Amino acid sequence: MTRRTTSLSAVALAAALALAGCSSGDGPADGKPALKVSGAFMPQPVMDMAGGFLTITNDGAAADRLTSVTSPISDDVTIHETKDQKMREVKFFDIPANGKLSLARGGNHIMFMELKKKPKQGEKVSVELHFEKSDPIKVDLPVEAAHHNPQQD
Repeated sequence: MTRRTTSLSAVALAAALALAGCSSGDGPADGKPALKVSGAFMPQPVMDMAGGFLTITNDGAAADRLTSVTSPISDDVTIHETKDQKMREVKFFDIPANGKLSLARGGNHIMFMELKKKPKQGEKVSVELHFEKSDPIKVDLPVEAAHHNPQQD
């Protein structure tokens, strides 16, 4: 009887450890955000300011927030929303669990003021996205033609 109880205990312990292993890590099942960035670009600036656009997809089970953006190209990088054709700075953008945040022309976007240098089409602008819960993500924004709009291209 003791050997049978020991064997059953060992099987139960192994099953518990296996289940615990399935829920640990950085995947969507662990209750954390799982962020990835796509579609990033910056239209070639014509003045000393520029916009940045991208999509952040969250495949995780928890929401997160984009709280700021930094870049060596400008000391004044902010995030803006566009409502009723008016642009205003915001403190954060929500990124829903199993959802996405789209920063696109005519809508929410990144704003680069007082550029240290005007990047030209074909170059890349380095940015770092900062979040409430997730680690920062570094992204290179390809500089596209000033009129580039992937929604219409």
